[in-house]
Amino acid sequence: MVPVLVTLVVAAALACIVYGVAIERSWYRFRRHDLAILPPGDEDGDERGLTILHLSDLHFVRHDAKKARFLASLPRPDVTIVTGDFLAEPEAVETAVEAVRAVRGRRASWFVLGSNDHYIPKPLNYLKYFVKRRTRRFARRGRADDLIRALTADGWIDLTNARTLLDVDGVPIELLGLDDAHLRWHDLRVAPRAAPDRFGLAVMHSPDSAPESAALGYDLLVAGHTHGGQVRVPGLGALVTNCSMPPRLAAGLIGMGSAVLHTSPGLGTSKYAPFRFACRPEATLLELRARPRPPSA
Repeated sequence: MVPVLVTLVVAAALACIVYGVAIERSWYRFRRHDLAILPPGDEDGDERGLTILHLSDLHFVRHDAKKARFLASLPRPDVTIVTGDFLAEPEAVETAVEAVRAVRGRRASWFVLGSNDHYIPKPLNYLKYFVKRRTRRFARRGRADDLIRALTADGWIDLTNARTLLDVDGVPIELLGLDDAHLRWHDLRVAPRAAPDRFGLAVMHSPDSAPESAALGYDLLVAGHTHGGQVRVPGLGALVTNCSMPPRLAAGLIGMGSAVLHTSPGLGTSKYAPFRFACRPEATLLELRARPRPPSA
């Protein structure tokens, strides 16, 4: 009886691995979220709206045609934001830049980088993700400078550790971008708000920067990095997040005080762990509209 049970368990595990590698990791989906989060419109009923396509953790390799075709199929938004980890290998800079050209926003295209853009990924014992304190490893620098140059030449704006005021389709925005908190490269000295009457939008790779951004009064925070856990157990959720966020907050929309955090499950995986389970890769359209005006006294 025991050998039979062992055989069944092994067979089930192998089936899950085959499914995760051959099907789910490239079973891309497109989701929409409606958010009444913008400042109220004027008294004449002029209700402003803004669509934001949030992409993250694309992890392009040199030959990634299916992912590129999926991106080309997406509707074109007002604004596109990529929250880092364009690359799974430095040789894919040109592939990634060409692929995201199809999803540039009509009004603006913004990005920050992630650790896999800055450093060349290496094989890793993924059981170490369950260890709270991991030793730091030596890593070689990647082609982040080449990636930034190519993206900015294509019309993308690098938001790394910067804050600016701008208007997009009549929506006044205070825009914050932070470098990767997973690398501890984020600079919160730029984060304090200067115009709290504007809609506050904070862009970051790792959601580790989200609590501070929410506390500073930003209204919408967008992040990636977690891959949604990448492996989720039905009924239990993500096993790990590779950051300080608890597993139950690994992906999706999360209320954080008066702010809303959207953590993208991402579209890719490390090339050394090409596997997803119960955590499909995703592109997300955030459809922002004005909050209702409070009733007059």
